[in-house]
Parts: sequence; structure tokens; C-alpha cells
Amino acid sequence: MTESQPEQRRLGASDLHIAPLVLGGNVFGWTADREASFAVLDAFAEGGGTLVDTADVYSAWVDGHKGGESEAMLGAWFASRGRKLKVATKVGMLPGEGGEKLAPARIAAACDASLKRLGVEQIDLYYAHQDDESTPQEAYVEAFARLVEAGKVAVLGASNLHAARLKSAVETARTAGLPHFQVLQPEYNLVSRHRFEGQLQDYCVENNIGVLPYYGLASGFLTGKYRSRDDLAKSVRGGRMGELLEGKGRAVLEAMDGVAAETGASLAQIALAWLLAQPGVTAPIASATSVAQLQELLGAMRLTLSVEQLARLDDAGA
Repeated sequence: MTESQPEQRRLGASDLHIAPLVLGGNVFGWTADREASFAVLDAFAEGGGTLVDTADVYSAWVDGHKGGESEAMLGAWFASRGRKLKVATKVGMLPGEGGEKLAPARIAAACDASLKRLGVEQIDLYYAHQDDESTPQEAYVEAFARLVEAGKVAVLGASNLHAARLKSAVETARTAGLPHFQVLQPEYNLVSRHRFEGQLQDYCVENNIGVLPYYGLASGFLTGKYRSRDDLAKSVRGGRMGELLEGKGRAVLEAMDGVAAETGASLAQIALAWLLAQPGVTAPIASATSVAQLQELLGAMRLTLSVEQLARLDDAGA
């Protein structure tokens, strides 16, 4: 590990260069209030971070919220601190009036609303949050491209698309001479590998599509805090964590414990460092509600695992 500033990584074939950790913004305005959110964002910028990830749907799942709370919190921070960070946001989880989540009019309106909440003139990275098979793909591909042409968005990305749909979206845009998805945000971690590894990962590597995985810590499981029935009983996530523990999760944690003993790194840092070593991955996404949590995550940017350590982790999670 070194104490120097992290080396910037190019995000796929785009012009964006980012630090090897993306800050997840889903907690801002939810489990992190203004004071906590500002403290985490300040520490992330000071620690060499460059990109924060949010979505228009964050945090619509909370009673009394309607979405946009995270973007609004980031907008308040930008207004107070200036544009010290690049920002990624998404459209596609909140339905429009007609129910279509990626209808062209919905995309255009959502982008304008996100720009207003964020208080910025351009979104650095704008995602389709999920696929929408009720809307012709060529229609939403063109709608996203128009945002780039209008200067409202710099780079386009997709989240939660499987290989065939990502390929068709990219090829549709290329055939029409339009800006295309250059970034993928999939679920990917040591205990959830099947959604990304294989065709999707191969396509991203072959086409130089940047990959920013979410759930890099498997909702906290890979921090090592869920190891017994007592641990599971203390969490609302106990059911899901129990499934992981009874599957390959226990073997993964044991392998991570071994690497932790050798490196002095935390399990969270090891989980993120493993992701950073995977083909195609530019940077994992992880969130923090306190500066202490964030400092631990930042340490992953400076942790390099050996080939043998990576192989042990691979084997445990295979």
C-alpha cells in the first residue's frame, strides 16, 4: 500500500478519468443527513475521489420520499463547495405518467429534473437504470444520444442490462452514428458473480466498455459482520445474508480472513481490491454514512492483492 494519490483510470473508451473507487450516493438524504452527507463528500474529495454515483429514484422507497432526495443533497453540496466531484445519475426506475420508464419524453424530462436538483449544467455520466422492453430500444437509444448532442450529458451508461440487450443497444447507436453506452453498472461481487462473468464481461472487455459494479460489498456481507445466526437476527437483511452464508459465503469469508491476516487490510478493502483486479472493471461503487467508513473504503484504492491471493478468493467464490 502507498499513501500517494490514487492513479486515475480511464472509463472505457470515454474521455472520463476517475479514481478507482466511486462513492455511492444512495444514502444521502436517507440514512445520511445533511451533516453526515457533507462530511463524507468532503472526505471523499480530499482523499482523491473523483466520481459520485446517484439516481433520480434515490430514495423513493422511504415513506414520505418521492425520489430525487440524493440528487438534491448533492446539489446542496455542489452549491456550497463547488464542482469538486464528477457526478453520475440515472433514469428508468421511476415510471412516467404513461408507465414507460425509458420513453423518450420521460428520459428528456428526467434529465432536466436531475440537472435542476444537482444544480449543474452537465451530467458527467447518465445511465439507463434498467432496461425497458415496453419502449423500442432504438427510441430510447436515440433519446439518450440527443442529451449528449445537447450538451446536457457527457457520457452514457447502462445498468442492469444483460449481454444481448447491451450489445443491441450499442450496435443500434453505432449503426445510426449516435453516441452509445460506454459504461455498464452491473451487480458484481465475490459472492454474486454469475450476472456479470461470462458473456457480459466478455462483451465489455472486447468493446472497451467501462464497468462500475454496484453491491461490491454484497450489502455488507463481505465486511464479515454476518457470520452467525445471532448476527443474522440483528439485521433486517438477515434472510438474504443467511442465504449467502449457507451458500459459498462462508468459504469466501474464510479465504478473505486469510488474505486479511497476510495484508492487514479489512475485509471490505479486500472485497473492493478483488473487484479492481477483475478484467474490464474500472472501479467499484461503495457507499458510506460516516467519515470513518469512508476512510476504510478509500484504503481499497491503494491495496494490491497478489496473484496467489486473487486465485484463492476466485476459487472460494466460484
